[in-house]
Amino acid sequence: NSYFKEDLSKAMSQEGASQFQEVIRQELELSVKKELEKILTTAPAQEFEFWQEKGPSVDWGKIQRPPEDSIQPYEKIKARGLPDNIPSVLNKLVVVKLNGGLGTSMGCKGPKSLIGVRNENTFLDLTVQQIEHLNKTYNTDVPLVLMNSFNTDEDTKKILQKYNRRVKIYTFNQSRYPRINKESLLPVAKDVSYSGENTEAWYPPGHGDIYASFYNSGLLDTFIGESKEYIFVSNIDNLGATVDLYILNHLMNSPNGKCCEFVMEVTNKTRADVKGGTLTQYEGKLRLVEIAQVPKAHVDEFKSVSKFKIFNTNNLWISLAAVKRLQEQNAIDMEIIVNPKTLDGGLNVIQLETAVGAAIKSFENSLGINVPRSRFLPVKTTSDLLLVMSNLYSLNAGSLTMSEKREFPTVPLVKLGSSFTKVQDYLRRFESIPDMLELDHLTISGDVTFGKNVSLKGTVIIIANHGDRIDIPPGAVLENKIVSGNLRILDH
Repeated sequence: NSYFKEDLSKAMSQEGASQFQEVIRQELELSVKKELEKILTTAPAQEFEFWQEKGPSVDWGKIQRPPEDSIQPYEKIKARGLPDNIPSVLNKLVVVKLNGGLGTSMGCKGPKSLIGVRNENTFLDLTVQQIEHLNKTYNTDVPLVLMNSFNTDEDTKKILQKYNRRVKIYTFNQSRYPRINKESLLPVAKDVSYSGENTEAWYPPGHGDIYASFYNSGLLDTFIGESKEYIFVSNIDNLGATVDLYILNHLMNSPNGKCCEFVMEVTNKTRADVKGGTLTQYEGKLRLVEIAQVPKAHVDEFKSVSKFKIFNTNNLWISLAAVKRLQEQNAIDMEIIVNPKTLDGGLNVIQLETAVGAAIKSFENSLGINVPRSRFLPVKTTSDLLLVMSNLYSLNAGSLTMSEKREFPTVPLVKLGSSFTKVQDYLRRFESIPDMLELDHLTISGDVTFGKNVSLKGTVIIIANHGDRIDIPPGAVLENKIVSGNLRILDH
């Protein structure tokens, strides 16, 4: 099944809209409804349905800092120790990875999870290795579930055939929504097919769709029937999102005896994270606020590291029984994010999306846990990829940990220019990944290549002007250096 939450009325209307605007809005809603019904007539029976509902909006004036006790420091959770019986606690867990994204932003075709990140291992390889290690160590049966999108499902399923391991792997598909023409505010799609010209007419509607799609896949009931109690949900490209036994113990043995239905891992903001969604108090409940929901006048306030000190890592621990209850009551309430896009042909469209963490306010006894930065290691760009491929991290059973040889636990700030955007180009420019153990800051712009065994320390800035090229020679040590101009190393 596929579901579409139509929220154009909210996206368009302002409070106190005039009567004229109201008439226009009603006419538009009617047009949208007719268009959706037309598309529906092209679908096989029972295969498609559209949902129409209005989502809540955010009143900036009501946003407050969350109360102290609603976000617990990880140290306090860890101090409670490990569970008495680790296998029995682990056997109540299901690991879910969000696997709907493509690798297009990094110049790769197909699912992002199939990009090689370390020693030829892909994101998916590392995930499987982590859970395999967990199951072997504790003799448990923690399953892995992948939420695919129509963009990633086929390729992912082909790759899954290669894993003949001690991990049960399940998949389900998130929904498919029609993109909306920004001018006419009508669906771009004319029928439900998504081949040929119609491919660009559809999109996966954000990871907030997990609740409905997981429920409808039948997997939710399957796992409840197997006495599973919690899902640990995270982005597949966050290499820091590993199963944490201390958090799991806190969930299974709540100190106040009340079942905690939802835990959101947050971590302290740095200047690199100012756009990250933040946890706030809103009408007496914890609420996730994303930058897309913030009125323009308040964006700087939202980005402030002093007012909103933490952000959502999207590592979430959620009660299966609570998801079932809320889904059956149609009580999962998520703000709808209006995401404008321009398609390849130049058509401006809008996508209506939801975020998985936005449902936190619908759950009972929700909690934020302020975790170490090491639990947030996303790879969104080749700059991130350089960090995780370097000697800053060591790899053990699918998990990356910061090298003990690094004297301070912070991650260097790395900014690679547009010549490095695509993975293929990036790999071609490094004969081997430089030694970065003592690096603080690296900026590279222009046509730059690196020989083998280069060492980068302190702050290093390398700028090749347009038409120039800089070849960093093999074995070079750059410490607190700015390199600019033209440096060519030619074979003779």
